[in-house]
Amino acid sequence: MTAASSPTWQLVLVLWGTKYPVAEVNHLIDTVCRHAAHPPRVVLLTDRMREGLRAGTVQRLIPAFFLAPEMRGPGCQAKLCMFEAGLVPEDLPAIFIDIDTVVLGDLTRLLALQTRRSTVAIFQSAILPFGALARALFRLTKGRRYARGNSSIVVYHPAECSHIAARYRELIAKVGYNGIRPMIADERFISWSNQPDMRAIPRNLAVKLPTEFMLPWRWMILLRARLPWVRRRWAGLIALTLPGAEVKGEALLDLPEGGEVVDRKGRRLIWSEAALGPIKARLTTYYTALQHKG
Repeated sequence: MTAASSPTWQLVLVLWGTKYPVAEVNHLIDTVCRHAAHPPRVVLLTDRMREGLRAGTVQRLIPAFFLAPEMRGPGCQAKLCMFEAGLVPEDLPAIFIDIDTVVLGDLTRLLALQTRRSTVAIFQSAILPFGALARALFRLTKGRRYARGNSSIVVYHPAECSHIAARYRELIAKVGYNGIRPMIADERFISWSNQPDMRAIPRNLAVKLPTEFMLPWRWMILLRARLPWVRRRWAGLIALTLPGAEVKGEALLDLPEGGEVVDRKGRRLIWSEAALGPIKARLTTYYTALQHKG
């Protein structure tokens, strides 16, 4: 490989169990590479070596420590393996995405969020935003109060973030599984252990489908989708993450126009252009292509 064609960033995926077939993983990788201004090195962190992966994909085995049954549950602490020293090559910045992410544009735009190599960018998920106020509260409360995010997408540099996995290992040895509140989920632990260098992914770049498109009230969903500035923002999104089991991408294609999905929090997704704007057509294109590959 020539210097000119050498990758400048890494796409990191984490996979265990049988939930996602290789065809879906390959479809995601293909989509990322097609949209990216500079194709990435692709690194799959996996519980076992997978056959049939897209050519050139680097496979690294997840350390047994992170594959303990309790870490593969709802808290997804197994995802903290992405910060394990030396597991992901440390020469390039990285973007982790959940496999149920729909990539709509150039992910390399997210790399600009790293104002310094120690910056970790994730979705904002709590009222207290990442920033100076959150950092001050974190210091004043000795870590009891802090801004939290969601780890469906993580922008980070592997060379600067191994302290996250190391700290988690230390706490497991000291206080046990979920021994302190920030340990109950991978995204909480990332937010807590790296609070001084956390940043939110802007909503004009990427969003989670439930928080952006699902509300309890049908009238509000339809009203919001008619706002021109909202539709413009949706049209410019480069990534959209689905919530896994509750809203399955391919299952959306089976819904009739105007059909609804309701999650455990009572939030509705309405499968229509009137509710989803340009995102409906883009989801249809993505999952139709996946069905053909499958």
